[in-house]
Amino acid sequence: MSTDPFSEILKFTSAESLLTGGFTAGGAWAIRFPAPEKIKFFAVVRGHGWVLIDGEPAPLRFDTGDVGLIAAPRSFVLASEPGVEPIDAMAVFAGTNGTAQLGDGRDFAHIGGHVLLDPASGKLLADVLPPWIHVPAASPHASNFRWLLDQLMEERALDQPGTQLVSKHLAQLLFIQILRAHLKTSRPMPAGWLRALGDPRIAPAVRLMHGEPARDWHLDELAAACAMSRTSFALHFRTVAGITPLAYLAEWRMRLAERSLREHSTPVAGIARALGYTSESAFSSAFKRMTGQSPKAYRSAVRTVG
Repeated sequence: MSTDPFSEILKFTSAESLLTGGFTAGGAWAIRFPAPEKIKFFAVVRGHGWVLIDGEPAPLRFDTGDVGLIAAPRSFVLASEPGVEPIDAMAVFAGTNGTAQLGDGRDFAHIGGHVLLDPASGKLLADVLPPWIHVPAASPHASNFRWLLDQLMEERALDQPGTQLVSKHLAQLLFIQILRAHLKTSRPMPAGWLRALGDPRIAPAVRLMHGEPARDWHLDELAAACAMSRTSFALHFRTVAGITPLAYLAEWRMRLAERSLREHSTPVAGIARALGYTSESAFSSAFKRMTGQSPKAYRSAVRTVG
């Protein structure tokens, strides 16, 4: 099986989705949620509502089956209509198990959760996400959302044996589908590794570098894998990823090095060899140039904090 860089990075950042609650509502209502400390996702499973995100010029309408993700630390309001005076989410959910009802609960139903990331490696994902993502149910990329949302609601309603684990896996699938839909969006995405993973023209080269990060890859080899000329490949890769192909490879090597230094006791010389460096000093110089610390200083610092 070929390397899947997208799955690899999700595992690398320890991205873990958790369903935390929801609410039903009827009549006129509005709830203000505080700025999330974690990536937050939510879905409308019945009715429609409006989302007003701080810093955005206009409210967004969410219909049944629409899914949203908020990655920026911005407070936001969910409302039946723009202009309804919101009440604080803490007051709504205080003393509940994460599920609340406003009014008769007949018009609207919502479920939500958040994504946990590794404190050290999670920035790799958090830093490339836009402030918010909205995937409409009518989008061609949202075909799997309806089934996932139905299953999540069924698990919450029936509370069967194993429901916590099933809900966790369903929430993880929902998060991955949101990211997939974002990768396929027609809107311009900023240059970066996430955009690179969604670009079919350079995907073969990215897979090769992730599959064998220690190999001494040459630009000609990577361009040939993408059926492009060296010049066209280099230009397109930089446009999409924001850096050159070999700089991308060097950065990914450093991410792998950081993980090894945090999680294992492998000597620095062993990490250097595993990542394709000819000597410990060459690896240490590259690591310090990219991170600002020597490998030994980095290992000492992260273990002191831990």
